[in-house]
Amino acid sequence: MANPKPSTPVPAPVHKVRKAVLPAAGLGTRFLPATKAQPKEMLSVVDKPLIQYVAEECVASGIEHIIIVTGKGKNAIEDHFDSAPALERFLEDHGKKDLAEMVRKITNMVQVSYTRQKEPLGLGHAVLVARDLVGDEPFAVLLGDVIIPGPRPATRQLVEVYEATGVGAIAVEEVPREKTHLYGIVAGDPAPQPPWGARLQRIRDLVEKPKPEKAPSNLAITGRYVLPPEIFDCLARTKPGAGGEIQLTDALRILAQERGLWAYIYEGVSYDAGDKLGFLKATVEIALQNAELGGDFRKYLKSLQL
Repeated sequence: MANPKPSTPVPAPVHKVRKAVLPAAGLGTRFLPATKAQPKEMLSVVDKPLIQYVAEECVASGIEHIIIVTGKGKNAIEDHFDSAPALERFLEDHGKKDLAEMVRKITNMVQVSYTRQKEPLGLGHAVLVARDLVGDEPFAVLLGDVIIPGPRPATRQLVEVYEATGVGAIAVEEVPREKTHLYGIVAGDPAPQPPWGARLQRIRDLVEKPKPEKAPSNLAITGRYVLPPEIFDCLARTKPGAGGEIQLTDALRILAQERGLWAYIYEGVSYDAGDKLGFLKATVEIALQNAELGGDFRKYLKSLQL
């Protein structure tokens, strides 16, 4: 069957992107037994839990309000962003004012709300349950197990595309053709516009984990999205797929056809910390960039007889 033609992008009334949805209701089974009694999102990469890296990217991207979609056993996430007066007092009483200030900064960095996904019905469903808190405005979606550090956040780049064009945008990156079966892959048409040039493509279709010989490109969806509120209607019309789950990718296909959707080849490097090998790579590479530990850690790695 021929691929459907992409919709001509229909600009929405442009509003500032103020909110972000962070789906965090998954069971984290790939990290068992480490995630038996703690959320995957609270696993630490060097000295911060995964979800804090994502929250900091939101703040650096101009997001004012993050909505975390949680599930059973995720109380540690709420505790992490909550105030901790007893801990702050203890640190200050013991002369550790810098640590007390760091703890306060986590609490005060951004407004945080929570909503519960009562059943594991897929990423699309997790986004849909945040509908009332998002309201009728554009918003970002950031997957908590993907870390994209750097001075120019990927979410900020997508926000700039949306606020300039009024059309939703998702982050993509080039992957080896032989690994397309591990990712959602974009079928797009070049739509160069200043100042983004060839980094911007109009999405024609999205294909979930295609075999290399059937992949329409090697542009993989990275886990960062800026979407108009119309995505909620698309999600509400999306039928459950395998396992009874509502897939965000299926709703994005509807959005792309009806209103248009950009794929943006973002500037930066991502780490898939939802995978054990990706988690280890993130730990090593972020540790090497750490101002306090990086030098000694690099010496240590060089000393190993590998």
